[in-house]
Amino acid sequence: MVDTSKTPSLPAPRIEPSADVAGASIGAGSSIWHLAQVREGAEIGENCVIGRGAYIGTGVFVGAGSKIQNYALVYEPARLERGVFVGPAVVLTNDTYPRAVNPDGTSKSASDWEPVGVTVREGASIGARATCVAPVVVGRWATVAAGAVVTKDVPDFALVAGVPARRIGWVGPAGLPLERLGEAWVCPRTGARFIESEGILKEEKRA
Repeated sequence: MVDTSKTPSLPAPRIEPSADVAGASIGAGSSIWHLAQVREGAEIGENCVIGRGAYIGTGVFVGAGSKIQNYALVYEPARLERGVFVGPAVVLTNDTYPRAVNPDGTSKSASDWEPVGVTVREGASIGARATCVAPVVVGRWATVAAGAVVTKDVPDFALVAGVPARRIGWVGPAGLPLERLGEAWVCPRTGARFIESEGILKEEKRA
């Protein structure tokens, strides 16, 4: 199903013939590239890019303006808010205790486990080959470094790296690491100021 009603001025979605898109809602202006698979019930917002070979699971929500790069795997029931970046070969898991079989040796079926999703808040970025182990939340405008393994929630504006991922700094909406200036953290590009309190960063309100 193609949804072009919300923003008539945007072009119709571009879906490459080799992509497998069945029963999903694709927003206007979005592109689904070669060999990508978007499962039934998935909702892709306007102006999104789903890269070559990416997988979007059943019922996954991807907010407007998001980019999911080549061969990323986004398993249901993940929810990505507006403007999220998911790098090449990223994995968003959905099974906390994965097994192929039950203790009695029978194959696991859908009724034998309950999927849990990863939530990625507005503007956040997940670097190439990073893995987010559900259930976790990646906060607004946070950045997960390439190759990191996220096993616990990531605060808003946090820069995390490593296995398991730990916070190594703060980033602003521009994506650059923030610089310490007195009691504040400042974006070197935009000049936006942030205040840290008890491990939480909040943007300073301007007068």
